[in-house]
Amino acid sequence: MLEVNYIRENKEQVIHGLKKRNFTADDLAIIDDILRLDDNRKSIQTELDALLAERNALSKEIGQLMQSGKKDEAESIRQKVAGLRDEAAVMESRMSENREQLQTLLYKVPNIPNESVPAGSSETDNEVYKAWDKVLPELSGEALPHWDLARKYNIFDLDLGVKITGSGFPVYRGKGARFQRALIAFFLDRATAAGYEEIIPPLMVNEDTARGTGQLPDKEGQMYYVEKDDLYLIPTAEVPVTNIYRDVILNESDFPIKLTGYTPCFRREAGSYGAHVRGLNRVHQFDKIEIVQIQHPDRSYDTLQEMLAHVGSLLDSLELPYRILRLCGGDLGFTSALTFDFEVYSAAQKRWLEVSSVSNFETYQSNRLKLRYRDGKGTRLAHTLNGSALALARIVAALLENNQTPEGIVIPKVLQPYTGFELLN
Repeated sequence: MLEVNYIRENKEQVIHGLKKRNFTADDLAIIDDILRLDDNRKSIQTELDALLAERNALSKEIGQLMQSGKKDEAESIRQKVAGLRDEAAVMESRMSENREQLQTLLYKVPNIPNESVPAGSSETDNEVYKAWDKVLPELSGEALPHWDLARKYNIFDLDLGVKITGSGFPVYRGKGARFQRALIAFFLDRATAAGYEEIIPPLMVNEDTARGTGQLPDKEGQMYYVEKDDLYLIPTAEVPVTNIYRDVILNESDFPIKLTGYTPCFRREAGSYGAHVRGLNRVHQFDKIEIVQIQHPDRSYDTLQEMLAHVGSLLDSLELPYRILRLCGGDLGFTSALTFDFEVYSAAQKRWLEVSSVSNFETYQSNRLKLRYRDGKGTRLAHTLNGSALALARIVAALLENNQTPEGIVIPKVLQPYTGFELLN
């Protein structure tokens, strides 16, 4: 979340950024409400400090009077101290209520977009940052979409998933399961070769963890909640992996911190219907390798470019056509300052499929996480970044469709040492 001092010192910039996110005049009233509550907090704190100072001085005077044998005077002052104690309790209650109200409002304000974020109201306004400059693959009229290929070659079974769990939970079988495992191993090997430490995190997190990276209170409707245990199934490895550094103070020499993790991801995807979400295009459980970096603020945007290059190299290795989009203000995630989406081309569906988002959150997450570093003058908030490298469901869809032949699905050469076979049939 944003720091109140940042909002106060950069009010016009904050308002400009929120307008880029399509905040209306009514929406923007929250900024004045935040500053008013913060002014109230400061006023209450000043009164409380003065009251406590008076109480402490009188308490000291009581001891001196008692030593001098002036018990009646001491008792009179003791009663006054008791009254001040009651006043202090009331003021502390007001302070607590003010703090809760301020925190609630701050949670409602999204991150301020980077100046390079284009204006726009929806995904149709996203900017093509890097286009695919080669010929897109074309398939014969007999080419099949991946859901039909899965049935033909017994790669995964959506109907069986419905039987076992419900819609949106695919079951991978045989060579399809091995193909999935090969992709996971390949992506993890590439990440660790790039200097990322591999993490196997829990698949469920508590409320503090979900709040730390911004899933709460913004995205609770998209998360699976285990009510009896008050835990959430993770929507991405970003959540537990980034929270490793919650309440941590780093040294500048610790940067960059590079972490990667493979996990299943669970998303309710409420309200997602239509032909565009058939097969693996949108599911409730999918596998994903996440890369996370914690970086010095002066270097985080260079790091973002490095992460883009890493994801691009994976897609190049898989020989998948892809493009990169810079998300507009209206499509930008709540916690992100700048996000790039990678989309691969699905030849059978003749459409682009999102397979990765790479984002810089600047200090938005670290302020919630209380993730700081020492810079010689005190402590400052670090910058956090993360990206999908990669999400498997749509990668599998594109690989199946783009590499289909009459004999079967051709496995990319880079994956063949992992699969142990060249053809999926």
